[in-house]
Amino acid sequence: MVRKNIVVIRVVTLEDQTLLRMHGDLIEAYYPALRTDSYCIGEQPRGVCDLKTKTLAVPKIIALAKKHQDADAIVISCCDDPAVEELREMLSVPVIGAGTAVSAVARGLGKRVGIIGITEYVPEPYRRILGDDLIDLGRPEGVTCTLDLMIGAGRESVLRKARELKAQGANCIALACTGMSTIRIAREIENSCGIPAVDPVMAEGLFAYYACLQSER
Repeated sequence: MVRKNIVVIRVVTLEDQTLLRMHGDLIEAYYPALRTDSYCIGEQPRGVCDLKTKTLAVPKIIALAKKHQDADAIVISCCDDPAVEELREMLSVPVIGAGTAVSAVARGLGKRVGIIGITEYVPEPYRRILGDDLIDLGRPEGVTCTLDLMIGAGRESVLRKARELKAQGANCIALACTGMSTIRIAREIENSCGIPAVDPVMAEGLFAYYACLQSER
């Protein structure tokens, strides 16, 4: 397969180019057949962390995605899947949402799936795909946006929540914020709890890779 071009849209406003490219760089590391270009929406320094910020993000994501519809696939690197359904109706290019990707992978790895996110609500893809098999114990203490994950206390809070979910019967953890990929915590959860933890960026990249493979058939 000829190396495919994936556009990665970040929903947090980032000036630091290394941070902006991080999810794309991770996708390229996991799937060398993919090449990524990363962009972010403006005026959302806390990203998407509630329904208000999700609503604000949707038109910005749509406008940005429309500029890059010549890509082989577009990845919306957010587990709330903002604008994903709208873009699938508008564009002919595959549009991948992190939330749907995580939920689908978790569905294949575990029967009782625990969710760890940053919102007060369970993002729609997780509710739709995992249904009654989902275990939700709320967001980690002190974590209300993706920036909180970048400090040590946020990381420890995520690990505690994972252990609580396992104690409640979870045999797989579905991470519900792509910021958890930024801090690369999935492997640490697996080592601590002894159950699979689905990394959002790895999952969204997997689905983008599949979409590109499918286009080659």
